Amino acid sequence: MGLSRATEWRSINSVYSELRGKVLMDNVCQQTPHKDLCIQVLSSDPTSAFGNLQDLALISLRMAAANATGILTQVKMLIDDQNLDPGVQQGLADCKENLLDAEGQLEDTVAAILTNAKHDAQIWLKAALSAIDTCDASIPGHDDVLSVKSVEFRKLCNIAVYLSKVSLAKHN
Repeated sequence: MGLSRATEWRSINSVYSELRGKVLMDNVCQQTPHKDLCIQVLSSDPTSAFGNLQDLALISLRMAAANATGILTQVKMLIDDQNLDPGVQQGLADCKENLLDAEGQLEDTVAAILTNAKHDAQIWLKAALSAIDTCDASIPGHDDVLSVKSVEFRKLCNIAVYLSKVSLAKHN
């Protein structure tokens, strides 16, 4: 008979809880859907050299938030382009609002992780992913620069989803 999902996450957490730094990062990133990006993102922060699971989850969230901020900056610049079709400009304006929501949801995820509120962390991460989906849907076309950047945002959020689940498994 299989383990319950919660038991499975606690088991993974107990394996990783004694590890730190690069060894932890290498082990945990092997379990994510985007191994190379996970290692690249986590190793870009000096605290990953000695960080625990919670530290790595927070690093991944900071990188996802920085990515969302970059997309938001680009959207704000594009909104002012008078050569764009009005439908595209409206889509960009809608996207801007959704990206602002996503930034706030990532901040809420950080707070949830810091207070060991696993369920809340997952809800906020899912909301941030939903916000970027809504953003993409509001802009006509799928080959624009924003679509490419939103793919990276999704990958960063998916890494954060995994790391937050593992880091908070012992708390719920």
